[in-house]
Formats: sequence, structure tokens, C-alpha cells
Amino acid sequence: MLVLGWLAAIPIPLLIYFAQSWWWIVAANLFLGVNQGFAWSMTVTSKVDITRAEQRGLATGINEFAGYAAVGLAGLATAWLAQRYGPRVALLGFASAVIAIALLTALVFVRETLPWARAERHRHASGTHSGPRPRFAAGLSEHPTSRQVFAYVSFGHPTFSALCQAGVANKVADTLLWVLFPLYLHGHGLSLVQVGWVTGVYGLSWGASQLWTGPLSDRIGRRSPVVAGLWLLAAGVACAVLVRGFAAWLASAVVMGVGMALLYPNLIAAVADIAHPSWRSSALGTYRYWRDTGYAIGALVLGLVAQARGAIEPAFWVTTVWLLASGAWVLMRVQETHPGHPPKEPRP
Repeated sequence: MLVLGWLAAIPIPLLIYFAQSWWWIVAANLFLGVNQGFAWSMTVTSKVDITRAEQRGLATGINEFAGYAAVGLAGLATAWLAQRYGPRVALLGFASAVIAIALLTALVFVRETLPWARAERHRHASGTHSGPRPRFAAGLSEHPTSRQVFAYVSFGHPTFSALCQAGVANKVADTLLWVLFPLYLHGHGLSLVQVGWVTGVYGLSWGASQLWTGPLSDRIGRRSPVVAGLWLLAAGVACAVLVRGFAAWLASAVVMGVGMALLYPNLIAAVADIAHPSWRSSALGTYRYWRDTGYAIGALVLGLVAQARGAIEPAFWVTTVWLLASGAWVLMRVQETHPGHPPKEPRP
């Protein structure tokens, strides 16, 4: 799947370079979506396969940090190359090099991790597992169909469904911060460079903080960081429209970035904690499906709110309320998933 993901990326730079209309760019984005769905999903799944259950926060934190740090570095590199050689040539050269390196790495250096998952399943079935014992979600057979896993994770299990909705809320907020927040800042007098600094600080705070928020959940459990992250993110979104000035908006960006870091890798780790190894990949895929639909939901809902009210600020308040409600849902419905911590019963 990882190799297929990078094969799907090959047409992207070519479509952009030879584009005759915006439909070529749309097609390139479709291939990019396939690449993301296959390749990034498999990096998460593979790391979970080869990591001890009590260290999944660390593994997912490193994975997401690496991904988003690369996004930032690629943005800087392509901006410099585009200025020097032009956007099409820069994207063709840079993207082709990245795809070639990634595909070669996947083919030559990456080992198949499915045997680790099968070995883990065997240890649990034979009673030879050592270390903290996971509390796998009950209600599915050992080998369910993909449709059964999708329905169960989406709607059938209270912890899974609460984690999925938190993923949606996460991406709704992310849509606001990457699309409407820059417009809001520019409309309030910040230059394009200053807007870039604020959004860059948000991304940097988010990416770098995952190096400690993931391991934090390994020590204190998953539920508390996720709830704290949703509510801290809500506080940052609210502050963004309450404060004024470049320094104050930078501070709100840091708050939002840390909030996102508290919830982002730990939602993935929580889903992996209670999904049985035989259908864990399908569970993670279902969660990531719901999480990433938050982009579409956020763009539609927040865009309609801003258009209906004739201003951007109401979209911030809708997002704030959404995040607060999402955190309350997690607090009330999610049982602690980390195998090394006693379960905290969800509130009635």
C-alpha cells in the first residue's frame, strides 16, 4: 500500500508542469489525495504495528511531527526554488525528487510490518502476551469485513464514535485556521509576511509540540490530553477574535498549535489502543476517513456561516462552540484506552 501510494504520486508534478487549465490541477489534487490516503495512512499503521502498546503516543507523535515538519520545510524549499526557477519548473524538480526518494525507500528499505501485527494477535490469542494488556473493543468477530468495521467504529462503539467526531472537529478547526484566519488577519491590517508568520507559528507549534504530547499520553493516558487539546484549541480560536495586534495573534497561534498537538497524535493512538490487531488497520482507516471529512465539512459550514453573516468572526465562534462540545463529548463518552492506565468510566 505504501508503494502504491507513491506510484500514485508520479503523475502529480507532470500534471502541474504541463497544465493547460485548472482541471489539470484538480486532477493533480486527486492523485495527491490517493497518495496521502495510501502513503501517510500506511506510515501510521506500520509504526503502530511495530510499537509496544504503551508507546503508541510516542510513535504517532514522531510520525505526525515528521510529516508536518516536512510540509513546512517543503513550503520553504519550493518557495525559494519557484522564485529562482519559476513555479512549474520548481514543482516539477522538487516533487519528482521527493517521489523518487520516497518510492526507492519504500521499495528497498521499508520492511513489511503485517507480520508484527499477526504475531501480536497470536500472543493475545495464546495468552503469551507480556506487558500491559490492551482492552480491545468487544463486539466484532476476529475477522470482520471492512463494512462491519466501518459501521462499528463510526457508530456502534461509544469510544470509537466519540474519537471519530473529535477528529472531525479537529479538521473543522484546521480548515478555519488555514483558510479564514489568514483572511481575517489580512483584513485587520497585517501584511502578507506577518500573516505568514502567524500561520507558520501555528504550524510550527503544532508540529514540534507533538514530540512531547505523544509521550505525555503514554504517561498519563489518552483521554485527558485529547479533551485538554480540544478545549485549549477552542480557547485559542476564541482569543484570535478577541485580541488585537501582531504579538497577540502570534500568542493565540501558539495556543492553538499546542492544543492541536495535544489531540492530534493521541486520537490516533487511542483508536489503535482498543482496535484488535486483526482489524486495526481498518479501524485507523475509518477514523482517518471521518477526521479528514472535517476539511470538507469545515469548508462548507464555516463558508456558509461567514457568507450568511457577511463577516468572518461568526465562523470563529461556531468553531469555538463546536470544539467545546466535542471535548465534552469525549469526556462523557470515551473510556481511557491506554493499556497501562486504569479505565476511567465515561460519564452517563
